[in-house]
Amino acid sequence: MTLDAHRCPNGHVTYPGHQLCPECGEEQTETIDLSERTGKVLTWTESTATPPGMRSPNLITIVEFEIDGESVRALGGATEAVEIGDEVRPVYVEELRDPDAGIRHPDSQEWDGYRFEPLS
Repeated sequence: MTLDAHRCPNGHVTYPGHQLCPECGEEQTETIDLSERTGKVLTWTESTATPPGMRSPNLITIVEFEIDGESVRALGGATEAVEIGDEVRPVYVEELRDPDAGIRHPDSQEWDGYRFEPLS
């Protein structure tokens, strides 16, 4: 599984991707896999009032990636405590929440994705 950012012909990078670049309106034509890169924690918060099936507390981070002189930010959970400025890498997680928790059909609650893991 990839963690895809997108770039338009003018070099603007966005995450998540859009059909048209939010900065210039050009079609985004290039995909950049962030899962192979490291980023820096810009900020984080701890959520203790989580929805059913989410771990509590849930550490939520905003991570900035540098790509050829352009920066792009991604929002995601952290695998453990982080501080502003920490270098992190995306790690794939098969189950971001417990599909058996909550009132909806379990199949609709099966979410996979990425969390950010500190490098040190």
